[in-house]
Amino acid sequence: MIPRDFVQTLLSRVDIVDVIQGYIPLKKGGANYMARCPFHDEKSASFSVSPTKQFYYCFGCGATGSALGFVMEYAGMSFPEAVKSLAEQVGLPVPESRAEPEIPPAPPGESLHDFLQQAWDFYRNQLKDHSPAIEYLKRRGLTGQIAARFGLGYAPAGWRGLEAVMPRYEHPALVESGLVIEAENGKRYDRFRDRIMFPILDARGAVIGFGGRIIDQGEPKYLNSPETPLFEKGRELYGLFQAKPAIREKGTVIVVEGYMDVVALAQNGVGYAVATLGTATTPHHIERLIKLADRVVFSFDGDKAGRRAARRAFEVSLPQLKDGKDVAFLFLPAEHDPDSYIREFGAPAFEKMLIEATPLSRFLIDEVRRAHPDDTPEGRAGQVNQAVDWIAQVRAPALSMLMRQSLAESAGLPRSDIDALVSQVRPQELSTPVSRGPRLPEEQAELAALLNPYGEQVLNPTKGAPASSAAWSSQPAKSKFGRKNAPKPLGFIGRRETPVTLEETLIACLIQMPGGVDNPHIDPADADLEAPALAAVAEFIRSSDETPNVAAFLEAFREGEQARVIDRAVRRILPSMYETAPEDLKTMMQEGLSRLLKDRDQRELSRLIDAEAKGQATNEDRERLRALLARRHSNPAPTSEF
Repeated sequence: MIPRDFVQTLLSRVDIVDVIQGYIPLKKGGANYMARCPFHDEKSASFSVSPTKQFYYCFGCGATGSALGFVMEYAGMSFPEAVKSLAEQVGLPVPESRAEPEIPPAPPGESLHDFLQQAWDFYRNQLKDHSPAIEYLKRRGLTGQIAARFGLGYAPAGWRGLEAVMPRYEHPALVESGLVIEAENGKRYDRFRDRIMFPILDARGAVIGFGGRIIDQGEPKYLNSPETPLFEKGRELYGLFQAKPAIREKGTVIVVEGYMDVVALAQNGVGYAVATLGTATTPHHIERLIKLADRVVFSFDGDKAGRRAARRAFEVSLPQLKDGKDVAFLFLPAEHDPDSYIREFGAPAFEKMLIEATPLSRFLIDEVRRAHPDDTPEGRAGQVNQAVDWIAQVRAPALSMLMRQSLAESAGLPRSDIDALVSQVRPQELSTPVSRGPRLPEEQAELAALLNPYGEQVLNPTKGAPASSAAWSSQPAKSKFGRKNAPKPLGFIGRRETPVTLEETLIACLIQMPGGVDNPHIDPADADLEAPALAAVAEFIRSSDETPNVAAFLEAFREGEQARVIDRAVRRILPSMYETAPEDLKTMMQEGLSRLLKDRDQRELSRLIDAEAKGQATNEDRERLRALLARRHSNPAPTSEF
């Protein structure tokens, strides 16, 4: 685990403009740098990089992040890989977790990477001189150019072929890297013998493992490297390094089952395919691919094994789905795999089948009907029961809604019945009606008036401030700042109005002006304000040695309970505050915190009045009620001044 304080130090050392310019061209535009967004197709440049805030934002698709986030998204690197990549650029050594024992670095030329690279060079050279291996590849329709592009090689048939280039054959790293097997009697021999070698590369193009395919008859047909400190099968995908440019251009990635499928597809012009590495699809695979492409198509054989693989991929995809991202399934005829199909029918026919692939939502209905084919109440009940369990795992709100509708139509049930069944599986995820507080009896009308003496609209605090508050309204209003210098209306991004919450807006204010954490009137970290994400941001500012920039906030809250709220604040609100004067931000912060304080008192008053109405109030409750009502009477109606 990489210490958090190191990540903050790293982000303070790198320049996001330099980092992003290493991947895409940027053009100066005012205070920022602009480009066409690399994460969606567009004709005009809406991708902005801020050197002062050290983060990027796309006004078209909403993509945003730090230098670290950009490298992860664009290059498809994991978090540790991206940290190490940026650290190398600025010459910072990456510390390991303080809880883990330090491991001394390997001497030059003796790291796992070094031995794997030597083996790769050896295998490639061996292929040049081994005619049977070359003829085998030609029979499979591969050219020398495609073999070179994927770095294919050949492991000779001898037991200790690697010894020719690795005189220290007894070195422990050879076993640790998976290149050599040590028998119980201590004797060693090469893991890969008489096989076509497929190198497995990481996000930077460094070899981390191998897959080997036997040339003639024999078992196993495919042999993979074991898991090592560098290679974890459930996280890596064969061919991803070579396929990234085509995946971005096409917006689609195909997931197949074999190395040869990937290479054969690329040979025939379909260069956006990857393969799992002798294991079923994992959640990490899905997460990684959805970041890279808008559409993920699983292409499996049409036999029972292919169906099982598709079912597994379907199930692990459900929690990873996002609105605007498509997952589909392509089943080839039983006698074909992608390699044989594209060689026989060509790329146009294969890509036509890709277009017609079964969407995940349709696959769900097909699967439950296949498992419960009877058109009886019992059969349909089985279909609904299984489908509800799956739909409950979907966190993409629009897709979840449409899948419920589709299931309701398929089962002949009202949509509300499907919603109710899903709520039993996942009650905490469903929207609940906004609580409007206890209904007060008529004799409590006077107290109700005292509760809201200014006749203002009372809202659930999580839904934002009342429209009567000028500073928090999304409607144009007169401002003491004047028309020219007035804060931009909140809740607007470009021309499109979007709902925002008070907590999100205050978070954006704090990120834009971290000094607001020391507000003399109200502590943003006050738990009674019921704004946990705001409190987390305030505590992060106070615990930071240096004033954090936007990049630091994004990385600090990449995961965790408050990540989604803070991410929304950065994406939806912060861009509208860039040109807001510091004094205006200060006033907005004060008025927003004052509103939270008022909402807190409102909640407590509602509780106390309800207790009094039901005869459940204690003497302490009554004293507190009188104090709150007295305070409300003594305070003037809120204005734009704090």
